[in-house]
Order: sequence, then C-alpha cells, then structure tokens
Amino acid sequence: MERQTQWLRGVLDLAVLALLAESGEDYGYTLVRRLDEAGLPGMKPGTLYPLLNRLDSEGLVRSEWRAGAGGPGRKFFLLTEQGRAVLAEQGPLWTEFAKNATAVLERGMSS
Repeated sequence: MERQTQWLRGVLDLAVLALLAESGEDYGYTLVRRLDEAGLPGMKPGTLYPLLNRLDSEGLVRSEWRAGAGGPGRKFFLLTEQGRAVLAEQGPLWTEFAKNATAVLERGMSS
C-alpha cells in the first residue's frame, strides 16, 4: 500500500484540479469521496486539507466559507483561472508520462 500512496501523491494535485474543473466547486469531504470513486482510494482528510490550503496559497484554487443549512459551515474550494491554466499545461504532460510508464510495465510483465 505504501507504493500506491506514493503514486497518489504524484498525481494528487492534478487530480484535485481536474475534479474541481468538473464540479466547479467542492468541499474537502466530497473531494475525498470523489477521489475514491475515481479509483484513487486511501486519501485522508489530514492529507487533503493541507494540499488544498497549499493550492489556495499558490493561487490555483480559492476557498470560501459558507453557512450550512441547519448545520456547521463548510469551506468550499473553487478552481481559479491560474489553476485551470496549470491543469491545461500539466495534465497532458502527466497523461503522456502515465502512458509511457504503462508501456514500460506492460512490456516487462509480458517478458
């Protein structure tokens, strides 16, 4: 499981940006659930929230508190234009990297 955690760390920034691009906005708990549903399981809020705060400080996402309907408020995260630009630039690079890594693994497994 340790290796899978390392793989997740490698793609997590871009995955979160991509999920926010799809939804427009989300809060941490929902992002954890969506990562799990997308086949990227094992994300803990204690890992995700520092990442979201870092992305916020880098200007890739912005956050805002909203009052809850009869419950506690939630901190929502929204993709910024800068975040969208990073996703557009880095997403294809990651996709190419993953494709090349998959090709190497498939060759090795079939040998």
